[in-house]
Amino acid sequence: MPPDEPNEPGLFTALWSWCEAHPGLIGWLFVGSLASLVLVALLLPVIVVRLDPDYFLTSRREHARRGGPVYWGLLLGKNLLGFLFLFAGFLMLFLPGQGLLTILIGLLLADFPGKRTLERRLVARPAILAFLNRMRARRGRSPLLLDAPAPAPRP
Repeated sequence: MPPDEPNEPGLFTALWSWCEAHPGLIGWLFVGSLASLVLVALLLPVIVVRLDPDYFLTSRREHARRGGPVYWGLLLGKNLLGFLFLFAGFLMLFLPGQGLLTILIGLLLADFPGKRTLERRLVARPAILAFLNRMRARRGRSPLLLDAPAPAPRP
């Protein structure tokens, strides 16, 4: 039905009614968003400062390490934490919080096909790269290196 009919509530009115009907859920969403913001504020500097400056270069090779049950347990825990951050970051794109930075932490932690390409595309955004490099400079680390962008095709 068209939204301009007088008896039909608009989207905002329906959303407001839903929020009023679920005050406990809204409270938990606020607490979760605030907790994730604090967690990002604590973890992001640690992760970004520990990265090698050449981490985002395409020439960098990751060495596969094989280990025992402790290695696989840590790998599983790291991936679960990474996917939790990815999910929370996606939610924060619509809720209060640092969505893109939370997604970046999740990407850095999780292991999946295409991870490196996605990380490079996200870090190549000028505002994000500048923010990460300022964070590294405050702790005396060299800036992150990125591959030069491919030249645009000529017409």
